[in-house]
Amino acid sequence: MNVQDMFSLAGRTALITGGSRGIGRMIAEGFLRAGARVYISARKADACHDAARALSAFGPCTALPADVSTLEGIQQLAADYRAHEQSLDILVNNAGAAWGAPYADFPESGWNKVVDLNMKTPFFLTRELTPLLKAAATDHLAKVIHIASIDGVSNNPQETYSYQASKAGLIHLTRRMALQLAPERIAVSAIAPGAFASNMNKDARDHADEVAARIPAGRIGTPEDIAGAAIYLASRAGDYVVGSTLIVDGGVTWARG
Repeated sequence: MNVQDMFSLAGRTALITGGSRGIGRMIAEGFLRAGARVYISARKADACHDAARALSAFGPCTALPADVSTLEGIQQLAADYRAHEQSLDILVNNAGAAWGAPYADFPESGWNKVVDLNMKTPFFLTRELTPLLKAAATDHLAKVIHIASIDGVSNNPQETYSYQASKAGLIHLTRRMALQLAPERIAVSAIAPGAFASNMNKDARDHADEVAARIPAGRIGTPEDIAGAAIYLASRAGDYVVGSTLIVDGGVTWARG
């Protein structure tokens, strides 16, 4: 068995939501370097196109701007993707949102926005694209990777109620969807990242040394850390991972109170 082939994504297509920045962009670059043809989606069209142009230095990358927080946006993204490809090998449900507010003042808008994007969107986008995933699942498995969070595994002391609940829900949804889609040769799994520098995790981005002091590994995550995990799950190497959530956090989950 050729180990390089086990981790290769050569000839495969991938769609990554929230792919213009942060963890989504890190995964996009990793997939391109592994040989995939990558499509990235983001709500802001200019940022999406700018990111795709920059990522094209590593391989073929196409921007498909879309607002996947609504069913209409989900359907439009699927239609835009179908205009380019007849099948989909890898779907990464990475688009997400967070909201923090005191318990007594937490707004309904902060609940609905976060729970819809973090938990509803992965379900309905995957369902919309299931025919294309099935079309790809011929001599290899198609893959769906949900990007959860360690905050769905252990408690973060910050008052991000809807974020933590939605990520815990996504982890359980991963297991339920995996059971449904495994007979269709579609393997569903998830990644629960810890601290990675991004606009969503401004502490890790702006105060890396301070955050690293709370992480057993002694540092925040790098693009290679998250890309490596995603490539493993997306490639032949990860075919037997079904319904599980891979924690990529330098050990901080187990260090929390």
